[in-house]
Amino acid sequence: MLDKLVSSLPSKVDGVLIVSETNRRYFTSFHSSDGILLATKNGSVFLADSRYIEEAQNVVKCCEVAELKKASEQLPELCRKLDVRTLMVESDRLTVSQLKAYRKMLKGVLLTTVSTDKLIDGLREVKSEYELESITKAQRIAEKAFDHILSFIKEGVTEREIALELDFFMLKNGAEAISFETIAISGANTSKPHGVPTDKKVRSGDFVTMDYGAVVNGYHSDMTRTVAVGEVSDEQVRVYNTVLEAQLRALATIKEGVKCFDADAAAREYIKENGYGDYFRHSTGHGVGLEIHEKPNLSPKNDKRLQIGNIVTVEPGIYIPGKYGVRIEDMVIVTKNSCANLTKITKELVKI
Repeated sequence: MLDKLVSSLPSKVDGVLIVSETNRRYFTSFHSSDGILLATKNGSVFLADSRYIEEAQNVVKCCEVAELKKASEQLPELCRKLDVRTLMVESDRLTVSQLKAYRKMLKGVLLTTVSTDKLIDGLREVKSEYELESITKAQRIAEKAFDHILSFIKEGVTEREIALELDFFMLKNGAEAISFETIAISGANTSKPHGVPTDKKVRSGDFVTMDYGAVVNGYHSDMTRTVAVGEVSDEQVRVYNTVLEAQLRALATIKEGVKCFDADAAAREYIKENGYGDYFRHSTGHGVGLEIHEKPNLSPKNDKRLQIGNIVTVEPGIYIPGKYGVRIEDMVIVTKNSCANLTKITKELVKI
């Protein structure tokens, strides 16, 4: 990955300074809370905090590893040694104060924020086999959690208890972490796309929406399922089936070369045609990887074309305030002529 980054640098740029935790991990395969990666056309060095130096020397194979002692002295010296005069920095991931500090530290080096994040995000958008395997493993853990939770959900259990049970099951069965704060909401709370689990008890006739994921090797999974407790109304079934068909239409659209807003439109237009257009209030999907939200986004404003190797969620929803909501979410990997669905559990309405 690091070789690809360096070979992609503009001709007038000598290197790139990477300080964000996620990008450091992406390019070195090493996870740490602190450190600096200096990648240049004349060589690359990972400066690891003393707490991580021994492990970093064993794990990092893409570049030289040295102990980070005093950045204000080490970075200028490395830039002189590697003949660095122009250096790209992460504009989207640096604070103003951090950028100011690096400019003061590297007085003889021109620091530029132009195109850095676009370049790095472009590399991260296309997943490697290792990344695909890690995300798939995380998804299988989440699916096992779904099978388990169906026997746990019943009248009287609270949203918070459902969320905790999902988290505990995933952590007990191989997840190194959960992807984000698990969403488990019921009844009228399902009309909130990012509702927070409460002590509300599940009642017969409720929808229960669960949006959650597991982490393996730093890589996230993401899925949403909406299930019914007891019998639900004909209108609830109609809303559910509308979301399901919208998702299936978006999935059928996704392949190499398709513009992101066209994939979004496939779901959005169907929901609109069925009278629920005002109740779909977010994008159809997003990229997933070392971060839960990555590029590309399947949104109405994104004209970027999908590439082979993109992993994106497909998650249309309908949310009727004060009544209920439905979201169904799968993860897929883009292929030449279609997409491969990484989510292997039922999407038919489950009644508990």
